[in-house]
Amino acid sequence: MSQLMAFVIVIGILFIGDMVATRTKAWVPSMFICASLFLIGYWTFFPSDIVEVAGIPSSVATLLMYLLITNMGTLLSLQELKKQWKTVLIALSGILGIIVLLFTIGVLLFDFETMVVAIPPLVGGVVSALMMSEAAADAGLVTLSVFAIVIYVMQGFAGYPLTSFVLKKEGKKLLQQVRKGELKMKDTVEETAATTEEVELKLFKWLPEKYNTDFFKFFRLGIVAFFAYLVSTVLAPVVSISPFVLCLLFGVIATTLGFLEKQSLQKANGFGFAIMALMLFIFDGLKQATPSMMLEIIYPLIATIVIGVIGMYIFSMIVGKILKVSKEMAFAVSLTALYGFPADYIITNEVIKSLTDDEEERNILTSHMLPPMLVGGFITVTIVSVILAGLFVQFL
Repeated sequence: MSQLMAFVIVIGILFIGDMVATRTKAWVPSMFICASLFLIGYWTFFPSDIVEVAGIPSSVATLLMYLLITNMGTLLSLQELKKQWKTVLIALSGILGIIVLLFTIGVLLFDFETMVVAIPPLVGGVVSALMMSEAAADAGLVTLSVFAIVIYVMQGFAGYPLTSFVLKKEGKKLLQQVRKGELKMKDTVEETAATTEEVELKLFKWLPEKYNTDFFKFFRLGIVAFFAYLVSTVLAPVVSISPFVLCLLFGVIATTLGFLEKQSLQKANGFGFAIMALMLFIFDGLKQATPSMMLEIIYPLIATIVIGVIGMYIFSMIVGKILKVSKEMAFAVSLTALYGFPADYIITNEVIKSLTDDEEERNILTSHMLPPMLVGGFITVTIVSVILAGLFVQFL
């Protein structure tokens, strides 16, 4: 198979996944469609190295992981997190619920290594799934390597309908308060927008804008990522810290100091390619999945998701009650761990649109419901899942 043919096939699969997700308003996750098509391909006519033939070897995927996670750090707004401190605590409590129940009930049903591999992808996105999949493969745990990917692919089926259900209950209660004149517009939406404005490059005030080219943005991202890798290597004899975790931390620091701007990778026009490459590399892991292996992991897959969601509900409800946040909103915030952005944005908006046709009512509901959902998804998927993956790979 030629490189261009391989490229057209694998990108065509990603496009079909996106198209189905858009058509079904994200109720059928694109990840599920793509994974199914890749599995069919591997079980029929795909060469096992189709992703590499298409131009995405493991070395490229690893490089892009460093850049993507560093870029994640540029998205962190400490100001917004302070304003949404209740949301942060609830999101963390939901993750704690997953960890506690899976390391107790889950370990009794299965084994410790299965739960170690399952947790980061369950509370995270493509990066944490890839980190756990690679770690399991390096440890010779082929089935668990596939399991990490399948968990990531399937978790949305639990997260989407549950989130929509609890948000509708929350939205109906808020709507009654709006119509009684008890609930007004929050300033949070405007404040959130304000915090997303471009951060000034304080360290490069002297540099004319025309020299802040795409290459200069990549160069600065590379420097920060390399520094994270260097620190991780230097600390290795004393303490083992994943370079990916340090990339996230250093990305935050570099943005705060003015060395990186927010969304550096997007502004360097490299984000789309990076995500595409990592998605393909994720699906490349499915080449080891035989039909018998898929049957073998169905039971732990379903049980892990169910136990994890129960843990999220219990812990988020308790913390929500302490912080005087409704159990519906608290549960919805914790559920963002199962899909993150942009699904959290899409689901919240779809729910609000289904509740009322009045534009003013929609705006009020949006001001109360959307900011916590966005912050929840950012905390769980962007930050905590990467940190957990960096810690958990040490257990394999």
